[in-house]
Amino acid sequence: MPSAQKPMRYGHTEGHTDVCFDATGSCIVTCGSDGDVRIWENLDDDDPKSINVGEKAYSCALKNGRLITAVSNNTVQIHTFPEGAPDGILTRFTTNANHVIFNSDGTKIAAGSSDFMVKVVEVADSSKQKTFRGHDAPVLSLSFDPRDVYLASASCDGSVRVWKIADQTCTTSWPLLQKCNDVINAKSICRLGWQPGSGKLLAIPVDKVVKLYRRETWDSKLDLSDPFITQPLNVVAWSPCGQYLAAGSVGGNIVVWNVETQECIERMKHEKNYTVCGLAWHPKHRQIAYTDTEGNLGLLENVGDGKKPNDKVASTVTKDYNDLFDGDDDDYLNGDMVEPQSSPKAGADEDDGDDDDLRPTSGHLRRAVIDDDDNLLDIGMIKANLNLEKEDGDDDQTGGFPALPLSSTQQPVYDGPMPTPKQKPFQSGSTPAHLMHRFMVWNSVGIIRCYNDEQDNAIDIEFHDTSVHHATHLPNSLNHTMADLSTEAVLLACESTEELASKLQCIHFSSWDANKEWTVDMPKDEDIEAICLGQGWAACATSALLVRVFTVGGVQKEIFSLPGPVVSMAGHGEQLIVTYHRGTGFDGDQCLGVQLMELGKKKKQILHGDPLSLTKKSYLVWVGFSAEGTPCYVDSEGTVRMLNRGFGNTWIPVCNTREHCKGKSDHYWVVGIHENPQQLRCIPCKGARFPPTLPRPAVAILSFKLPYCQVTTEKGQMEEQYWRSVVFHNHVDYLSKNGYEFDENTKNQAVKEQQELLMKLFALSCKLEREFRCVELADLMTQNVVNLAIKYASRSRKLNLAQQLSEMAVEKASELATAPEGEEEEEDFRKHLNAGSAREWSRPPIRNVQQDQEMEDAEETDGCEEAEETPEVPKQRPNPFSKGVTSAEATTPKSVVIASSSQGRVNPFKVASNKKDPVVPAANVLDTMSKYSKKTSLSGSRAVTKQNHLVIKPLTPKPKSKQASAASFFQTRTPNSSEKTAEEREEKAGNEPREVKVAAQENTENRRAKTGFQMWLEENRANILTDNPDLNEAEIIKEGMSRFRMLSSEERMAWTEKAKGGALNDLTDDKKRKRPTADEDEAKKNQEQNSEDSNLSKKPKPLDQSANVRLSAFAFKQS
Repeated sequence: MPSAQKPMRYGHTEGHTDVCFDATGSCIVTCGSDGDVRIWENLDDDDPKSINVGEKAYSCALKNGRLITAVSNNTVQIHTFPEGAPDGILTRFTTNANHVIFNSDGTKIAAGSSDFMVKVVEVADSSKQKTFRGHDAPVLSLSFDPRDVYLASASCDGSVRVWKIADQTCTTSWPLLQKCNDVINAKSICRLGWQPGSGKLLAIPVDKVVKLYRRETWDSKLDLSDPFITQPLNVVAWSPCGQYLAAGSVGGNIVVWNVETQECIERMKHEKNYTVCGLAWHPKHRQIAYTDTEGNLGLLENVGDGKKPNDKVASTVTKDYNDLFDGDDDDYLNGDMVEPQSSPKAGADEDDGDDDDLRPTSGHLRRAVIDDDDNLLDIGMIKANLNLEKEDGDDDQTGGFPALPLSSTQQPVYDGPMPTPKQKPFQSGSTPAHLMHRFMVWNSVGIIRCYNDEQDNAIDIEFHDTSVHHATHLPNSLNHTMADLSTEAVLLACESTEELASKLQCIHFSSWDANKEWTVDMPKDEDIEAICLGQGWAACATSALLVRVFTVGGVQKEIFSLPGPVVSMAGHGEQLIVTYHRGTGFDGDQCLGVQLMELGKKKKQILHGDPLSLTKKSYLVWVGFSAEGTPCYVDSEGTVRMLNRGFGNTWIPVCNTREHCKGKSDHYWVVGIHENPQQLRCIPCKGARFPPTLPRPAVAILSFKLPYCQVTTEKGQMEEQYWRSVVFHNHVDYLSKNGYEFDENTKNQAVKEQQELLMKLFALSCKLEREFRCVELADLMTQNVVNLAIKYASRSRKLNLAQQLSEMAVEKASELATAPEGEEEEEDFRKHLNAGSAREWSRPPIRNVQQDQEMEDAEETDGCEEAEETPEVPKQRPNPFSKGVTSAEATTPKSVVIASSSQGRVNPFKVASNKKDPVVPAANVLDTMSKYSKKTSLSGSRAVTKQNHLVIKPLTPKPKSKQASAASFFQTRTPNSSEKTAEEREEKAGNEPREVKVAAQENTENRRAKTGFQMWLEENRANILTDNPDLNEAEIIKEGMSRFRMLSSEERMAWTEKAKGGALNDLTDDKKRKRPTADEDEAKKNQEQNSEDSNLSKKPKPLDQSANVRLSAFAFKQS
C-alpha cells in the first residue's frame, strides 16, 4: 500500500522544533522555541495538551513516563509524563544544551551543550554525572549505543567523536563536517543514530549522503544516497526494527532506505520545502513523525509498504457499494480508506512485533473501519455477506489488504477519567533531593543547605537572627534528606538503607544541659517521609502511615495513624498540621486531606481530615503556618490559602502568586507568611519552580489580595480591604483565647481600620441611594460607629434610614446587655468591646443600668441555679488579696482590662463584703445604690459561702503568656478553706461588722460613676411602672431610653452634671471615711495593681503611692 503524507499541523512558533513518540506510540510529543512541550494524541488532535517548560525548548526526549527537556535557562529538566509536573533539574550547563537523549533502557540521559561539554547523567540519581571534554565548539547532537558502551557526538568543530562511556575516553574521531562557530550557523545539525538492537552501524548525515560506520572497527561500511536529495541532510532516524533508515534534508526532503538492500523505498517532499529538523519513527507501525524549522508537525504513514493493494478487490468493492454511501463519502472506499489511522494510539496495545501487523496477510480481508460519525461499517463483513470472497479467493493469497490494527472504535478502550499519580512526600521550603546542592529547608528561622558532591557531603545551618544560634556546619554521614529548623532545635531524618534503619536525629541547641543531640531508629521497614518541629516537640510521619510525636528532648509521646500516605507536615507553637492522600485523584487533580491538631495541655483536633482544596490539576508545594500561627498552604498554580478561623475553619485564597509572575515559566517559591504586617515572603524563580543555592536568592515581598469581584471599583476595593483586615486579624482572637501574648494596640488598630472602611462604604451607599445596603453595612458596625452612621444619615436627609439605624442601635445595645456569659459570647464581647474607646453618645450607660438591674434580680433568685449550670470548678487558687500573699503574686495572672468599666460587664475591682475576695459572685453585683444597700447587709459569712458555690467556667490561660483574655474577669476565685490563714480569719471577724456596708457602697460608687441616665431612671422608674405595670426590666430600660431621649438637651446635660457631681461627692466621702487598717490597705493596693496593670505586664508596681490617691485617679478616669 502506498505511503500517505498527512497535511501538516502548526505546533510551535518559528524556530527549531524537536519530536518523539512515547513508548507505546499512543502520542506524539513536540517541543519548540515557544518553550512549550505539546502532546498530540494524533495529528488531528485540535487541542494538544501543552506543558510550559521554559522560555525556549531546544530538545526533548521521552521514556518510562519521564520527559526530559533542554531549555534556555541552561538546564536539563525532568517532568512527569503525561501530567507535565516538574520533577527537578538533572543537570546544568553554562550555556544552553542543544540535544538530549535517553539510553535504550531509560536509566541515563546524555546532553550536549554549547559550552563544548557532553554530560551523561543517571536519571534516578542526578549526582552521578560523567562529563566528556574534548570538543572545541558547541555540541550539535548525540547518540547512545543501544548496548550502553559508546556515545557518539557531533560538534560545530567539524568532528564526530565516539566516546567510551565507562572511562570517558574518546575512542575515535572523524573530521566529517564543515566547521562553524555556533549551532545557528551550522549547515546541518547532524543528528546521528546507532542501529537499534545490535548497534552494529552508526549512521552520520554528511552533506547529501548518509555514512554508515561499523562498530569496533570504526571503518566506513557504505554510503546511502539518492538523486532526490539536492541539499545537505540534517537528521537521520532508524526504524525500531533496525531495517530502515530515514533521513531529512535542509531542503525539506525525506528519504527512506532499506539498509540491507541499499534501495530507496520512500521519497517525500515537504509541502512548503521547509528544513526538516526532527524525525521519529512510531515504535510499532511504519509511521514517521517529522517537524520543520517553522514549528510544524507532519506524519508520513505506511512507510515502505511497497506492495500495492489488490486493485481488483478495491475496484469491485467500490463499484458494488458506491450506492451504500452518500456522495460525500465516496472517497472512503478508495485505497486511502484502509490506511491505518493517523492516530498514534492505533495499535498502542498490540504486541510489538517489528512491523508485523503491517505485513500483507493471507486469507480474507480483515478489518477496515469506515468511521463516518455514527455509521460504522466493516467491509470484511459486507463482503462475507455478499460472497465476494469466492470471486477473489486466489488474489487474496498473493496479497490483499494488510491487516490493520483495531481502530479505537473497536477496541474495548477505557475512556473514563484517568487516575492521577500521587504526589510524593516533601518538606516545605526544600528543593528536590536529587540535586547536588540543595535547600533542605528555608523558613522564618533560618536556612539549611545540603552539599553532596565529590568533595563533600555536608549540611550547613544558618540562622536569620544570629542571636538565636551561630551558623553551624555538620557532616552528613547518615545521608539525611529531610530537615526542619526552629528556635529550639534542628531536626534531621534519613531514609533506611539495606544495613541501616531510617533515623530521626535532633540537635537541641537550646538545651541547658551538655547533651544536645539524640537519635531514634525507626522500626524495620518503616521509613520517615516527613518531619516537623513545634514548640517543645518534634514529629515525624512514616511509611507505616503513623505520626510519631517526641518531646524536643527525645521522650516518645503520642502516636496516631494517618488515613493515607503523608504528603507534608508542619508545626508552629502547639499546632501540628498534616496533609496526606485521602484517596486517588483523577484527571490531574490530587485528592488530599488535612488534619490540624493542638498538642498543648488540652490536646484536641481542630480539622478532622477535611478535604484540602487545590486549584484544578495542581498539587501541593508548601504547607506551614504564618508567623502568627495561622495554617496556610500553597499549590503549584501559585494560589496561597489561609485558614479562616472566623468562618468555621474554612480555607480562603489570600494571594495568587501567578499574577505577579512576568513569564509563564516563572514561579514564586514561598518561604514565609506574615499577617501583621501583611507580607508573603517568597523567592522569584525565573524559568524554574525553585531557586538554586548559588547565587544566594533574594527574598521578595508580595502583598495579599482576596479574590473579590470588581476590585477595580471603589466599592469592590473597600470590600476586599475590609474582609482582608477581618481575615488577617482572626489570629488576635485565637491568640487571646489561647492565652498567648498579643499586642492590644494591633487589635484596636484593626477594628478602627475595619470600622473606617465600613463607614466609607456606608457613605458610598448613601450617595447611591442604596438605603437597604446601608442597613446591611451598619449591621457589621460597632455601636459607636452606628451612631456616627445615624448622624450621617440624618445630615444626608435620609430620615427613614436614620430611623432604621436607631432601631438597630437599640437592638445592639440590648443584645450587648443581655449577652449570656458563656465562653462563646465572651469572644463576641471582646470584638464589640474594642471597637473604639471614644464614647461621645449617651447610650452605653443605658445598657449598664439595664444589665445591672437584671443581674441584681437574677442574683437574688438564681444564685444556686447558676452554680448548677456551670459545674466545672476552676482550679483552686490562693486568694490573691489575702495578707499573706506578696504583691507580686497578687497581680491577677495575665488579666486584661480591655476598656473602661462602662462596658456593662463586671467591675473587676469591686471589693466584696468580706474584703478578701473582691471578685464579686458571678459578676452580678449591682451598682445602683438604693437597691444595693438592702443586699449588702448580708453577713460576711453568708457572702463567703455564696461565693464559694457560684462558679463560672474559666478559660485557663497558657503558662507562657503575659497576657490573657477578657475571660479572666469572669472567673470566680474559689479559695480553699485550708488556704485561709488564722490571721485572715481574725481579720475578717474584726472588720466585718464595721466595714461591710460602707465598703461595698463606696467601692461600687467609686469604681463606676453613675451616668445622668442612670440617675434619671432611678427617679422616674416609679412613673414608668405606673404607666406600664406589666413591663419587665429590659422593657423598663427601653421605655426609659426613649423617654430620656425626648428630654431637651439642656435637661439631659443637667442630669449628666448631677451625675458627675455625685461622683465627686462620693469621692470626698471616701477620703474622709477611709483610713482602714494596714491589712485592708494592702488588699486595696493589690486591687489597684490589677487596674494599673491593664497593660498586662507582670511586674508589680512599687507600692509607694497611697492607695487612695490612685483610687481617686481611677474614679476620674471612669467618669
